[in-house]
Amino acid sequence: MSTGPGADSAPGHTSTTTRASGSAKNSMFSSLKIRNYRLFATGQVVSNTGTWMQRIAQDWLVLSLTGSASAVGITIALQFLPMMLFGLYGGVLADRLPKRPLLLCTQAAMGLTGIALAVLTLAGHVQVWHVYLAAFLLGLVTVVDNPARQTFVSEMVGKDQVANAVSLNSANFQSARLVGPALAGVLITAVGSGWAFLLNGLSFAAPIIGLLLMRTHELHPVEVQPRAKGQLREGLRYVAGRPELIWPIVLVGFIGTFGFNFPIWLSAFVSKVFHGDAGTYGLFNTLIAAGSLVGALLAARRGHSRLRLLVAAAVLFSVLLLVTAFAPGFWLFAALLVPIGIFGLTVNVTANSSVQMATDPEMRGRVMALFMMVFTGGTPIGAPLVGWITDTYGARIGMAAGGVVSLAAALVIAVVLSRVGNLRLSVNRHGVTFVPAERRHLVTAA
Repeated sequence: MSTGPGADSAPGHTSTTTRASGSAKNSMFSSLKIRNYRLFATGQVVSNTGTWMQRIAQDWLVLSLTGSASAVGITIALQFLPMMLFGLYGGVLADRLPKRPLLLCTQAAMGLTGIALAVLTLAGHVQVWHVYLAAFLLGLVTVVDNPARQTFVSEMVGKDQVANAVSLNSANFQSARLVGPALAGVLITAVGSGWAFLLNGLSFAAPIIGLLLMRTHELHPVEVQPRAKGQLREGLRYVAGRPELIWPIVLVGFIGTFGFNFPIWLSAFVSKVFHGDAGTYGLFNTLIAAGSLVGALLAARRGHSRLRLLVAAAVLFSVLLLVTAFAPGFWLFAALLVPIGIFGLTVNVTANSSVQMATDPEMRGRVMALFMMVFTGGTPIGAPLVGWITDTYGARIGMAAGGVVSLAAALVIAVVLSRVGNLRLSVNRHGVTFVPAERRHLVTAA
């Protein structure tokens, strides 16, 4: 699917913003020239590795305790339920409070949840409800941590480097995803899940040290918003009045709810289809991470975000889910996970950076909270539903169902964005593209 050069104008505000960003000739790693961001990135790669270790160990522990993909879905749902319920309030707090001290508190709290789960598991007393509770508490902390961490990026690097830094953040996360699942698979097989939880808890010391070592005078602080009534409603009205914000958020909401349920699908494919073990589960996650890392680095190299790229990546991601769901053999299934990672990450990064760059600084915390609330907050709805479909009809049908919903959302929003930008479908010798309606009228008249 080609959306053509005319799609850059759908909507106009994003086109202007993203082109301005794209005009800056930044290298793929230009944000790392900034000392504060280097400290932040170094701490994050350590804690992200621990986070991925815990995710794999948590999913496998729940599957071992219950034997149910639905139970894995419930765990994921509980972790993201607080974002759905309180996500916008987290954004209000992120706009009201200084980001660096706030992140020191949230990172410490997240480390403590990992250590608590490690103690229960290593002592041999862990039960599935303990995992559910730990996931919910981690979700509560994430409500504040996510918007604060997302918006702190611009304070470290400045507006011109936001797109590059967002892409490198994703590359950082996916690099850890390459290592974390593999380490988790080895640890679970050798000594059990408890050690993965413990290492995750201890890993949060790295970002805390990085935050403490930052030079505060080199930051680009955004003015903290005073406490006032109606700030939550103000944020919602702000987004609702801007098509360049609302439609990318709606698209990632559908894909996040129905298309990013890999813990459910992969655990089901490992146990029910390919009859593997924790090492196989770690391998599958590593392959998705490899693709995601490639997608993040390509996004960092582009240095700009366009809605036509977002929609095209969403369509390709959805089609790949459908194809992979019915892959007949183990190695074909595994190989297809790499492009799924590439296009899934492209959707996430493109939407994230385009929304950040199109948002006024004083509103960024609330807007990014809404973005994360929609992207991850739909998981409490999608994960149990997808888990039930997977348990009832099998792993292939479960994965295919996620692909169908994601594809439908991508196609509908492509049409909506073309109409918002006054674009029309054009078929010519160059392919299928979206062009401005006036241009098509002139071509027809000629």
